[in-house]
Amino acid sequence: MRSPRIPLTIAAAAAASLVLASCGGGAEDDGATTGTLDFYTNKAAWEPDFDELNATSESGADITLDTTGYSDAAQYDAFIKQSFRTDKSPGLFTWQTGPSLNELVDEDLIAQTTDIWTKAVDEGWVSPDLRDSYTIDGEQYCVPMNIAYWVMYYNKAIFDEQGIAEPTTWAELDAAAAQLADAGITPYYQTSTLFTFQWFQQLVAGTDPELYAGLATGEVKYTDPEIVDIMNTWLDQEEAGWFSDAGSTVDPAVGLKQGDYAMINFGSFFNGSLDGAGMVSGEDYDMFVIPAVNEGLEKTPVAVESGPLCVAENSSQKSLGLAYSEWWMSPEAQTAWSSARGDVAFNPQATVADPMLEELGTTVTGDGYELYDRYYEATPTPILTVALEQFGAFIANPSDPLPFLETIQAEADDYWADQE
Repeated sequence: MRSPRIPLTIAAAAAASLVLASCGGGAEDDGATTGTLDFYTNKAAWEPDFDELNATSESGADITLDTTGYSDAAQYDAFIKQSFRTDKSPGLFTWQTGPSLNELVDEDLIAQTTDIWTKAVDEGWVSPDLRDSYTIDGEQYCVPMNIAYWVMYYNKAIFDEQGIAEPTTWAELDAAAAQLADAGITPYYQTSTLFTFQWFQQLVAGTDPELYAGLATGEVKYTDPEIVDIMNTWLDQEEAGWFSDAGSTVDPAVGLKQGDYAMINFGSFFNGSLDGAGMVSGEDYDMFVIPAVNEGLEKTPVAVESGPLCVAENSSQKSLGLAYSEWWMSPEAQTAWSSARGDVAFNPQATVADPMLEELGTTVTGDGYELYDRYYEATPTPILTVALEQFGAFIANPSDPLPFLETIQAEADDYWADQE
């Protein structure tokens, strides 16, 4: 899972400085397009998955990843940002789309990938819609590391015991939650740390996608009456006992397996966690696209997350990183990634090992569905940091939402004022 970015701490900055203390200025690209590529990622837990791909990339592109994973988000951000001023700027690294990527592009720190995207779209390897998330001032930067659709997972045994079918409308979803609560079963998972934004994004985008988009541009305020009303709906659900203990330290996948709650709103990469917990896809757990709150919407909004693989502009391995990026877009690479990670493939020509994920990818990219950027990527970083904290505080102590929203809006006012 991706860990939300947090402000750079003094300790993290010091740690990164020690790593880079002996480095000099930026190095020239050595022009190599085969060999061993230094790869840095903030997803330390995914190192075995990347390592598993080496057998395929060695035969398909003659490139092997030498992966260094970070589990501390602040330390990772510090290392990457300081590396741009040294001869250790990465040939390949993971980052985030949205405002944080724009910042690096504005400073000319990221290599363009426009030619790679043009080829991938022409080959039918990727949807043109996905390219928009990687387009800045008409050019493309980075390539998608993965793609994940945010859906509702559920414990099949609980649904079967309660005679609940997959909800196809918001009214049916509310009825299912009420039935579960009446039976003494907690309907939904929640946490007050890290992933605190899911239900907010679901309620807002599912009510009005334009309202949701306005939060990302500052055209809509967090204190606007429509947002306050939506938060009060969330409060009503909290007070009805529809959400799990926000302070629980039980792994979310284990919690779903043992019936601590019946449903969990998460990205489609969660299949891997559930499989790892001993649940069987399609037998012990299943998923459904969450219906729109506003049943009058023509299309059902679906949150999409796409984490990028980027190449530093001044890296000595720039050519090697771009060569790997081009291979990464191919059906061969995405088939191998889907197998290693148990994830959806963004390339429609790739083979997806899990039939459930294959069906999901086909469904949400078809008629009747509208993809929107996950809140984490859509929200400017300073606002996001405060919002994650405030949503977490609201989840831990459900009460009048207005003070929480006012705190977020105060940060938003400061941010947008600086952009003028």
